[in-house]
Amino acid sequence: MATDSSYKRHIAKTVTWRAVGTVDTIIISWIITGNPFTGLKIGFTEVITKMVLYYLHERVWFRISMPESRKRHLLKTVSWRMIGTLDTMLLAWLISGNALTGVKIGLVEVVTKMALYYLHERAWYKTNYGLNRRSNKEFK
Repeated sequence: MATDSSYKRHIAKTVTWRAVGTVDTIIISWIITGNPFTGLKIGFTEVITKMVLYYLHERVWFRISMPESRKRHLLKTVSWRMIGTLDTMLLAWLISGNALTGVKIGLVEVVTKMALYYLHERAWYKTNYGLNRRSNKEFK
């Protein structure tokens, strides 16, 4: 069962991930569209949609009974990226007015975001913020 501190942890992870993800989205969108304002619109719209989606993703994974491992982090990475890519593609399409632009931005983000997300998960694993207890077992 979730504790009050786990909610704090998931909110903190949501905020830190969204900061990393937004910067990545803005840069990729700017490069692909050639327009910094389109990149900013897509990135800042995602702040709202992605924070809600990411928080819900964290809550679901908190309830999944699976031992802490690199495999768990990889599965979380893939599941989050699927959700995040679909959201990015849709927003980029709506904001740019071009479906192909949405697809291009989404495909580039598959690579950049998966790497960044995995590193984010690993960094958060190393901190006990929001945890009442942690197993002393090291990742295998």
